[in-house]
Order: sequence, then C-alpha cells, then structure tokens
Amino acid sequence: MRPLSVGARGRRFVLEMPVETPDGFGGVLRSYVAGPQLWGAIELLRGSERFVAARAEQAVTHRVTLRYREGVSGGMRLVRGLRRFAIRSASDPDGTRKRLVCLVEEIAP
Repeated sequence: MRPLSVGARGRRFVLEMPVETPDGFGGVLRSYVAGPQLWGAIELLRGSERFVAARAEQAVTHRVTLRYREGVSGGMRLVRGLRRFAIRSASDPDGTRKRLVCLVEEIAP
C-alpha cells in the first residue's frame, strides 16, 4: 500500500466515542459523543447482502485511511455528513505511526 499525500485525505470525518450508561436493569445504554474532526481518504472494499432476523440487510465495507492517531479502536465510529461508519479494526500497517488504516462498515440510517 503506498502512502497517501495530504491532498488525498480530502474527506472530513468526525470521530465518535462510545459512552455507556447503566440502564438500571443490569445492562447498559450505549450512546456516542462527537470527538475530533479528522481528514481521511475512503475507498469501497465490498458490498454484500445478508439475512438478519428473516429480513435482507446490506453490508457495505470501506477502508478509511487517516493520519495516525493514538487510541482509535473498534467500537468507535466515524461520521461523514449523514453517513456513519462503525470501526471494525484500526491499525498502523507499517509501524511508522504516519497513517492509520480503519476497516469500517457503513451503518444504515
């Protein structure tokens, strides 16, 4: 994978972090709070259709490449406009701490 120039990271994302609150019944309610704005590049990897609870659901996965940032992990989300992406994994592929590659799944509205 070749390095991206700064101009190639022309999409602005908002990193959302999960916040869990006890629901009073032994479980938790998860909500998300907006964090920093990040610039990145996004590319479609694949789209598929799966059946969940006897109904068709589309799964679209992307690769988002950001400038390296400590602490980004699965469970967080990236938001771009009205689109939301659940981060499935985040890694520094070459260990240089220059870029962070996130594999994400688009969340249907």
